[in-house]
Amino acid sequence: MDHTPVIEKIKKLLALANSCNEHEAALAASHAQRLLAEYNLAMADIEAAHKPDKADQVETAVSKTLPKWMRHLSAGVSSAFDCQAVHHPAFGKLTFIGVGADVQIAAYTFSYLDRTIRKLCGNYMKRNVSSNIAARHRELMRQSYYLGAVSTINLRLREQKVQTPVTSGALVPVKEGLIRQAMNEIGTVRTMYSRRSYINSEAYSSGQNDGRLIGIHRGISAPSHSRKISR
Repeated sequence: MDHTPVIEKIKKLLALANSCNEHEAALAASHAQRLLAEYNLAMADIEAAHKPDKADQVETAVSKTLPKWMRHLSAGVSSAFDCQAVHHPAFGKLTFIGVGADVQIAAYTFSYLDRTIRKLCGNYMKRNVSSNIAARHRELMRQSYYLGAVSTINLRLREQKVQTPVTSGALVPVKEGLIRQAMNEIGTVRTMYSRRSYINSEAYSSGQNDGRLIGIHRGISAPSHSRKISR
């Protein structure tokens, strides 16, 4: 069956999903998702129908100093959706670099997981950590929980990518080349090396368990606080 007309329609809907009008963007994203499911198509099919010629960038606000768990989360999400993430500490932002819908989905997924993990950690701390415990120990438990949750989430993202690859084989080198080009245009990117972390095993284990409960699904529209950079 020739899916060309459907693919063209989905591509137009994906473009509308980046609209500044949130209502219009949400409707377009929902319609695109429905067509993908109805015709059993994946984003790789859409991309294969149109060879990209540039990488896109999406910015999302983060702290100027990223804790270890957020660095791990951004790396895991980027890998899952064939993107790269660059932290700009001077400006307090994280830039996702990718091709087509990949970069929008990566930024959306990162923001969603960030909010969800923080909420679950807050609940864990209220239930299990006494306010009388020294501040240093409370922070150790909090960071241990975060690291545990992210370790499980990243594992699930890797498994998901193996089952349903984001990019078709022929497009892999094309995307990688475009992302490298965009990274080169940014300039020198400093590599951060994480020191070995001291963890609280109970909090880490609780984070791992809760990480299995978080829904991981592929959205299309970007979060309202993310900003796409026109190139």
